Amino acid sequence: MNYKVVIEPDMESGGYVVYCPMLRGCVSEGETIDEALENIKKAMKGYLLVLEEELAKKKDAKIYEVAV
Repeated sequence: MNYKVVIEPDMESGGYVVYCPMLRGCVSEGETIDEALENIKKAMKGYLLVLEEELAKKKDAKIYEVAV
C-alpha cells in the first residue's frame, strides 16, 4: 500500500522532517530528503506492525479488509 508523506525543512536543526498524515504521530527526520524518506519508511513499518499487533489483541471485534 502506498502512503503520502510530507517533507519539510527543519529550520531549527537543519535537515528535513517527514511525516505521514494518514498515520497520526508517525514522524521521522533525516539530513537529506533521501535519508528522511528511508527513515520514514522504517517508522511507518514499525507503526503498522504495532497497529496490527494491537488489532490482533481485540478478541471480541471482527476485523475486515475493505478496498477503496
